[in-house]
Amino acid sequence: MHEKHQHKVSFNYFSQEDLLNAGAFDIRMAMEVAEKAMLAYEDHRVLFPEKVVQIFDNAAQDRINCLPATLLDDKICGVKWVSVFPRNPGRHGVQNLSAIFILSEIEMGFPIAVMEGTLASNIRVAAMGGIAARHLAREDSEVIGFIGAGEQARMHLVGMKTVLPNIGVCRVAAKTTAEEEKFIAELSPLFPDVDFVAAKTNARAAMEGADILVTATGAQAPLLKADWVKPGTFYSHIGGWEDEYAVALQSDKIVCDDWETVVHRTQTLSRMSAEGLISAHDIHADLHELVSGKKPGRESAQERIYFNAVGLAYIDVAIALAMYQRAMTEGFGRELDLQQCMIFEHANIMEHIQL
Repeated sequence: MHEKHQHKVSFNYFSQEDLLNAGAFDIRMAMEVAEKAMLAYEDHRVLFPEKVVQIFDNAAQDRINCLPATLLDDKICGVKWVSVFPRNPGRHGVQNLSAIFILSEIEMGFPIAVMEGTLASNIRVAAMGGIAARHLAREDSEVIGFIGAGEQARMHLVGMKTVLPNIGVCRVAAKTTAEEEKFIAELSPLFPDVDFVAAKTNARAAMEGADILVTATGAQAPLLKADWVKPGTFYSHIGGWEDEYAVALQSDKIVCDDWETVVHRTQTLSRMSAEGLISAHDIHADLHELVSGKKPGRESAQERIYFNAVGLAYIDVAIALAMYQRAMTEGFGRELDLQQCMIFEHANIMEHIQL
């Protein structure tokens, strides 16, 4: 091979449509690789550095985050670049989250993929919610209630229904009845065995007495009230500050995807920690400890259990890698050249140098 071609660097690009057409919207696949990644994390086979956060509006929490991680056994380093602008739907009529992944191999350090990342991010929400529900929700749970009707709420229903097939009633409360109707219109064909109930923006009507509660909003307000949470309830907290402090304080168990990550964020539990109301001693487990069996999940039908997931970069990268592999196997994506050769190997390089 000519030396010039030895220095060619290429990667594969995948749009969201490529990933969907390849069959990468696979919740069971995502749950499997997430559990595998959590076990690898326990075995110290994952590099999981702090994410970089740039917040542009503290009140609204408009931000762009950079989340790196390395899966040592897979020899893959990845990074998710994700923007979260909670006011986008109301102000601009567009989604509040947008993401992109870069995956690199760690033999020579070259990129192998650039991928649309919003799909993987939302699938991770569903997968982690489903894994948590498998360990923490009652198996006979039938009624699920939502505050929030966006993509993460929709994904959560997919994850919950995957592991809890007895769910037969879904109530949803959103800021507008139009959002509730859209939620129902999009998901009812997927789950014909579920009775969907629009709560007409009434959070109490959606949540009170339900077996599973999910809050998935961009709000920074205590929307969920403690007296709506009956014994035996599993609560999955997705967003920021969405519930009264009393919801956590009355819970029999609090489980996080990773407490040390949660404590530095802006979730309800983060606020409570900062105010001295809870500490690490009040956290029953991180989710990986349930997956590995180091700690028990639900132990009685009467336990109120609180689960808070903020998102872990190594889970994101593991799911993105599985989606990349599925797309490559199915023949989707497009190969792009990053460079044809090294800089000074270009025949006309002198013509491009500006002095």
